[in-house]
Amino acid sequence: MEKEIRVAISGKSGCGNTTVSTLLSQKLNVNLINYTFRQLAEEKGMTLAQVIENAKTDDSYDIFVDTHQVELAQACSCVLGSRLAIWMLKEADLKVYLYASPEVRAERILNREGGDLQQIKDFTSMRDEEDSRRYKKLYNIDNNDYSFADLVIDTAKYNPEQIVELILEELKKRALI
Repeated sequence: MEKEIRVAISGKSGCGNTTVSTLLSQKLNVNLINYTFRQLAEEKGMTLAQVIENAKTDDSYDIFVDTHQVELAQACSCVLGSRLAIWMLKEADLKVYLYASPEVRAERILNREGGDLQQIKDFTSMRDEEDSRRYKKLYNIDNNDYSFADLVIDTAKYNPEQIVELILEELKKRALI
Protein backbone atom coordinates (compact mmCIF):
# COMPACT_ATOMS: atom_id res chain seq x y z
CA MET A 1 0.00 0.00 0.00
CA GLU A 2 1.56 3.24 -1.17
CA LYS A 3 -0.34 5.78 0.94
CA GLU A 4 -0.93 5.59 4.66
CA ILE A 5 -4.38 4.67 5.87
CA ARG A 6 -5.86 4.54 9.35
CA VAL A 7 -9.21 2.93 10.04
CA ALA A 8 -10.70 3.27 13.53
CA ILE A 9 -13.25 0.64 14.58
CA SER A 10 -15.21 0.83 17.83
CA GLY A 11 -17.97 -1.15 19.45
CA LYS A 12 -18.88 -2.51 22.85
CA SER A 13 -17.78 -5.98 24.01
CA GLY A 14 -19.25 -8.75 21.88
CA CYS A 15 -19.84 -6.54 18.82
CA GLY A 16 -17.19 -8.30 16.75
CA ASN A 17 -14.66 -5.50 17.05
CA THR A 18 -11.60 -7.74 17.39
CA THR A 19 -12.69 -10.19 14.68
CA VAL A 20 -13.58 -7.47 12.15
CA SER A 21 -10.46 -5.40 12.93
CA THR A 22 -8.26 -8.46 12.50
CA LEU A 23 -9.83 -9.48 9.19
CA LEU A 24 -9.74 -5.92 7.84
CA SER A 25 -6.08 -5.43 8.78
CA GLN A 26 -5.24 -8.67 6.95
CA LYS A 27 -7.19 -7.60 3.84
CA LEU A 28 -5.51 -4.19 3.82
CA ASN A 29 -2.13 -5.69 4.78
CA VAL A 30 -1.63 -3.13 7.56
CA ASN A 31 -0.92 -3.41 11.27
CA LEU A 32 -3.69 -4.32 13.68
CA ILE A 33 -3.71 -2.30 16.86
CA ASN A 34 -6.07 -3.73 19.44
CA TYR A 35 -4.52 -2.99 22.80
CA THR A 36 -7.18 -3.42 25.47
CA PHE A 37 -7.74 -4.14 29.16
CA ARG A 38 -7.53 -7.81 28.15
CA GLN A 39 -3.91 -7.40 26.92
CA LEU A 40 -3.04 -5.21 29.88
CA ALA A 41 -4.40 -7.89 32.24
CA GLU A 42 -2.27 -10.56 30.53
CA GLU A 43 0.85 -8.37 30.72
CA LYS A 44 0.28 -7.65 34.41
CA GLY A 45 -0.64 -11.26 35.26
CA MET A 46 -4.13 -10.22 36.36
CA THR A 47 -7.63 -11.28 35.38
CA LEU A 48 -9.77 -9.03 33.20
CA ALA A 49 -12.20 -8.66 36.12
CA GLN A 50 -9.34 -7.48 38.38
CA VAL A 51 -8.23 -4.86 35.86
CA ILE A 52 -11.82 -3.60 35.45
CA GLU A 53 -12.23 -3.43 39.23
CA ASN A 54 -8.91 -1.57 39.69
CA ALA A 55 -9.77 0.83 36.86
CA LYS A 56 -12.85 1.94 38.81
CA THR A 57 -10.57 3.77 41.25
CA ASP A 58 -7.30 4.11 39.32
CA ASP A 59 -7.50 6.16 36.10
CA SER A 60 -3.98 5.16 35.06
CA TYR A 61 -5.30 1.89 33.59
CA ASP A 62 -7.56 3.66 31.10
CA ILE A 63 -5.16 6.46 30.34
CA PHE A 64 -2.31 4.05 29.62
CA VAL A 65 -4.37 1.81 27.33
CA ASP A 66 -5.98 4.71 25.49
CA THR A 67 -2.85 6.78 24.93
CA HIS A 68 -0.69 3.74 24.14
CA GLN A 69 -2.96 2.52 21.36
CA VAL A 70 -3.27 5.99 19.80
CA GLU A 71 0.53 6.37 19.83
CA LEU A 72 0.83 3.00 18.09
CA ALA A 73 -1.84 3.99 15.54
CA GLN A 74 -0.22 7.32 14.73
CA ALA A 75 3.05 5.61 13.84
CA CYS A 76 1.88 3.70 10.77
CA SER A 77 -0.94 2.56 8.51
CA CYS A 78 -3.25 0.45 10.64
CA VAL A 79 -6.62 -0.68 11.78
CA LEU A 80 -7.20 0.48 15.34
CA GLY A 81 -9.86 -1.61 17.01
CA SER A 82 -10.86 -0.39 20.46
CA ARG A 83 -13.79 0.80 22.52
CA LEU A 84 -12.71 4.44 21.99
CA ALA A 85 -10.89 4.27 18.63
CA ILE A 86 -13.35 6.47 16.75
CA TRP A 87 -13.22 9.12 19.46
CA MET A 88 -9.48 9.00 20.25
CA LEU A 89 -7.89 8.62 16.79
CA LYS A 90 -8.84 12.02 15.43
CA GLU A 91 -6.83 11.51 12.24
CA ALA A 92 -8.53 8.25 11.25
CA ASP A 93 -9.39 8.16 7.54
CA LEU A 94 -12.53 6.15 8.30
CA LYS A 95 -14.40 5.79 11.59
CA VAL A 96 -16.55 2.67 11.89
CA TYR A 97 -18.92 1.87 14.75
CA LEU A 98 -20.06 -1.73 15.18
CA TYR A 99 -23.41 -2.03 16.91
CA ALA A 100 -25.13 -5.07 18.41
CA SER A 101 -27.94 -5.35 20.95
CA PRO A 102 -27.06 -6.43 24.51
CA GLU A 103 -28.71 -9.83 23.83
CA VAL A 104 -26.67 -10.48 20.68
CA ARG A 105 -23.48 -9.41 22.43
CA ALA A 106 -24.12 -11.69 25.42
CA GLU A 107 -24.79 -14.68 23.10
CA ARG A 108 -21.51 -14.05 21.27
CA ILE A 109 -19.54 -13.77 24.50
CA LEU A 110 -21.17 -17.00 25.70
CA ASN A 111 -20.15 -18.74 22.45
CA ARG A 112 -16.61 -17.36 22.74
CA GLU A 113 -15.96 -17.90 26.44
CA GLY A 114 -18.66 -20.25 27.72
CA GLY A 115 -20.41 -19.77 31.04
CA ASP A 116 -23.89 -18.81 32.12
CA LEU A 117 -25.89 -16.52 29.80
CA GLN A 118 -27.52 -14.51 32.61
CA GLN A 119 -24.18 -13.99 34.37
CA ILE A 120 -22.68 -12.83 31.06
CA LYS A 121 -25.58 -10.41 30.52
CA ASP A 122 -25.15 -9.04 34.05
CA PHE A 123 -21.36 -8.73 33.73
CA THR A 124 -21.60 -7.13 30.28
CA SER A 125 -24.20 -4.64 31.51
CA MET A 126 -22.00 -3.73 34.50
CA ARG A 127 -18.98 -3.41 32.22
CA ASP A 128 -20.88 -1.16 29.78
CA GLU A 129 -21.98 1.10 32.63
CA GLU A 130 -18.48 1.25 34.10
CA ASP A 131 -16.93 1.95 30.68
CA SER A 132 -19.43 4.75 29.97
CA ARG A 133 -18.88 6.31 33.40
CA ARG A 134 -15.09 6.24 33.03
CA TYR A 135 -15.03 7.59 29.46
CA LYS A 136 -17.28 10.48 30.47
CA LYS A 137 -15.16 11.24 33.55
CA LEU A 138 -11.75 10.90 31.87
CA TYR A 139 -12.37 12.33 28.40
CA ASN A 140 -15.90 13.77 28.45
CA ILE A 141 -16.78 11.15 25.82
CA ASP A 142 -20.29 9.73 25.61
CA ASN A 143 -19.63 6.32 24.08
CA ASN A 144 -23.35 5.91 23.42
CA ASP A 145 -23.19 8.81 20.92
CA TYR A 146 -21.49 7.49 17.81
CA SER A 147 -23.59 9.55 15.39
CA PHE A 148 -20.43 11.15 13.95
CA ALA A 149 -19.02 7.80 12.77
CA ASP A 150 -18.55 7.50 9.01
CA LEU A 151 -20.14 4.06 9.02
CA VAL A 152 -22.42 2.39 11.59
CA ILE A 153 -22.97 -1.32 11.05
CA ASP A 154 -25.47 -3.51 12.90
CA THR A 155 -23.36 -6.63 13.28
CA ALA A 156 -26.41 -8.85 13.91
CA LYS A 157 -27.26 -8.49 10.20
CA TYR A 158 -23.90 -9.58 8.75
CA ASN A 159 -21.09 -12.04 9.36
CA PRO A 160 -17.57 -10.69 9.94
CA GLU A 161 -16.50 -11.21 6.29
CA GLN A 162 -19.54 -9.26 5.05
CA ILE A 163 -18.80 -6.45 7.51
CA VAL A 164 -15.22 -6.25 6.21
CA GLU A 165 -16.57 -6.05 2.64
CA LEU A 166 -18.88 -3.16 3.64
CA ILE A 167 -15.88 -1.32 5.12
CA LEU A 168 -13.72 -2.02 2.05
CA GLU A 169 -16.51 -0.72 -0.22
CA GLU A 170 -16.66 2.49 1.83
CA LEU A 171 -12.86 2.89 1.65
CA LYS A 172 -12.99 2.46 -2.15
CA LYS A 173 -15.90 4.92 -2.44
CA ARG A 174 -13.79 7.48 -0.58
CA ALA A 175 -10.74 6.70 -2.78
CA LEU A 176 -8.74 5.67 0.28
CA ILE A 177 -7.75 2.33 -1.25
